[in-house]
Amino acid sequence: QVQLVESGGGLVQAGDSLRLSCAASGRTFSSYAMGWFRQAPGKEREFVAAISSDWSGGTYYADSVKGRFTISRDNAKNTVSLQMNALKPEDTAVYYCAASPNGGHRFDYWGQGTQVTVSS
Repeated sequence: QVQLVESGGGLVQAGDSLRLSCAASGRTFSSYAMGWFRQAPGKEREFVAAISSDWSGGTYYADSVKGRFTISRDNAKNTVSLQMNALKPEDTAVYYCAASPNGGHRFDYWGQGTQVTVSS
């Protein structure tokens, strides 16, 4: 069982940066692939970024954020972060942290979400 708590959301202007953090409970954090997802009003939840659980720390991004967002993890602190640069109004959404015990094939654990609003 993993509990996830996101933080760092807020209201920013287009072009600004924001860093989201997700704190995870449990002693097996390093064994989980971690991901960030988002859901905008009236839209379905979509994948944003993920980072693998293995030593390579392989990262994966949605095309819409590639080159602007960076996912990272600190296994010693049980945290995963999402650095968001050059934000656009279309990045406005509730951002969710998620944990996968099976290499990212299915994310079983979710945080409560943090709101990111980007004004034009």
